[in-house]
Amino acid sequence: MDVTLLGTGAPAGLPRPECPCAVCAAALGHDARAATALLVDGVLLMDLTPGAAFAAARAGRSLGGVRQVLLSHPHDGPAVEVPAGVPGPGRVPDGRELALLTGHRVRAVAMDAGGTGYAVTGPDGHRLLYVPPGSAPAGLEEGDGEAYDMVVADVVGRPDALARLRAVGAVGPTTDVIAVHLDHDVPPGRELRRRLAAAGARAVPDGTTLVVGVYEDVPDVPRRTLVLGGARSGKSVEAERRLEAFPDVLYVATGGTRDEDCEWAARVAAHRERRPGSWRTAETCDLVPLLEADGPPLLIDCLSLWLTDAMDSVGAWDDAVWADGGERALRERVRELTGAVRAARRTVVAVSNEVGSGIVPATASGRRYRDELGRLNAAFAGECEQVLLVVAGQAVVLRG
Repeated sequence: MDVTLLGTGAPAGLPRPECPCAVCAAALGHDARAATALLVDGVLLMDLTPGAAFAAARAGRSLGGVRQVLLSHPHDGPAVEVPAGVPGPGRVPDGRELALLTGHRVRAVAMDAGGTGYAVTGPDGHRLLYVPPGSAPAGLEEGDGEAYDMVVADVVGRPDALARLRAVGAVGPTTDVIAVHLDHDVPPGRELRRRLAAAGARAVPDGTTLVVGVYEDVPDVPRRTLVLGGARSGKSVEAERRLEAFPDVLYVATGGTRDEDCEWAARVAAHRERRPGSWRTAETCDLVPLLEADGPPLLIDCLSLWLTDAMDSVGAWDDAVWADGGERALRERVRELTGAVRAARRTVVAVSNEVGSGIVPATASGRRYRDELGRLNAAFAGECEQVLLVVAGQAVVLRG
């Protein structure tokens, strides 16, 4: 079974008409995308969009053999002309299954945002799931079935859709996840590829034909990632974004609680509000046992607060205690942590502050903390496949 992506963009396309934003201005050439539409084996068209016949011709395909046209979501723009010889489009009630004379079976999948998804089984037995824009499958239960060979979905707009599919086994390690309905939320090109790779997905240009069930080089999600950045740089948002397409994440908050500190309580509340409801939270600085254990991905936020706790425990703020074994004790704590990261078998994303480029602290203890955080960041980064520096909300890849 092959799939030709006649378009891979949002319903309004990319660039959006008359939109002055920077992403739309950069969406040129291969990064320009028509509204998403899929042509399956030349006989099944999912979502009839403006210019579908011309898009098919550019891809070396024809709509002349189409026997069924299915719509996944309402079309809000101008009326779309049905090309000559193509059947009128329609939507299938949730749960209903169609059997085409060509040997394809199509089942309508309920969505949580009013659209209709379609699970297609080809004559060769390979399975494809198409998810409409802004939607995620609804009513999924663990063990609903085997993994799809290919999933075509709104990975950028609804990463939780991918998390739900992974949670029930519908997306497995070899599932080819293709991002479509791409809008102006993410700059095209390198930044888009980087974000999709972190979710185990990829994007292809309009007109690409893919063979369902053929092994593709599915992006590998880095097992260990360190995200660095200054205050309010967006480093925590970047770290959370890297795992929002995965279920059952354990969020490790190293800051703890601070009685009667309203500002800290507001920060904690903002972080909790951003996180998916399926994530669990552990408030602890005892990171080594978590890193040594098997389990779902860990998001550690942040190493700088872990260091504060470690320096408190070894008396690092007292010069005499520091000289009389405190420094050695802290070095051992850091070695234990980095050793656990090296041996970790679960996915780990850690956040830390980058403080070495600012004003030199006025106190000896402040300078000691700055120096030790620099050493910790360097040691932790040395054990990670990917290291990012976030500046003004933009992630710069330092490694990986």
